[in-house]
Amino acid sequence: MAAAAARTPRAVGFLYPGYSAEDDYPRLEGILREAGADVRLPLVHTDIGEDAHRVDALLEMGSAARLAAKVEEVKGHGVQAVVWACTSASFVFGWEGAHEQVNELSATAGLPASSTSFAFAHAVRELGVERVAVAATYPEDVAELFAAFLKAAGAEVVAMRGSGIITAAEVGTWGMEEVRRMARAGDHPDAEAVLLPDTALHSAAWIPALEEELGKPVLTANQVTAFEGLRLLGERVRCPELGTLFA
Repeated sequence: MAAAAARTPRAVGFLYPGYSAEDDYPRLEGILREAGADVRLPLVHTDIGEDAHRVDALLEMGSAARLAAKVEEVKGHGVQAVVWACTSASFVFGWEGAHEQVNELSATAGLPASSTSFAFAHAVRELGVERVAVAATYPEDVAELFAAFLKAAGAEVVAMRGSGIITAAEVGTWGMEEVRRMARAGDHPDAEAVLLPDTALHSAAWIPALEEELGKPVLTANQVTAFEGLRLLGERVRCPELGTLFA
């Protein structure tokens, strides 16, 4: 009797803008697979144009044409869903515009699709919290747009702090100490969770330590993006190494 064919792991593909913290994704995949998840998280880089946390640059970075240009490449990895792994170049379109962005991505790919902004909204709902604090790498005006997006999603933003960092390249150089300092500065006593919204920010290895220090759930961009991808696949994974969201 022939041996049964090995099951091919399901996969969610990520369209990732430029180069900064993309190494979080193989790290996330490894942690999830150690926890028993039979999934792949292939990543394809999009052309970002100008690397700037500035509204006009972000609108261009997240344009339909730039995302569509890489859809066939990410589909070549045998994915069953696709996520635009970017927070700022999704929420900058506003609540309705961000929906249009992922709907167009889904239509182009012929697959379920989402973005990091919606990943945050869904993760906040998953935790069952209402009041959140935002500790952002962005300039204040861009961070305010993320706060407005969260409010549209039904969350109460009790504190919001920007860090004034213009480029994703600079954010990608931050280590744990810089991330920890930003999270602490952005926390608020009334917040039930702290959100760190930038996929250019490394975080995958440090979430439990951040949560222990702050004493509450911490949601980071690459963490929630991976969670959103699994949600699109219909996969539930218990993985405390990735924080309360996965626990």
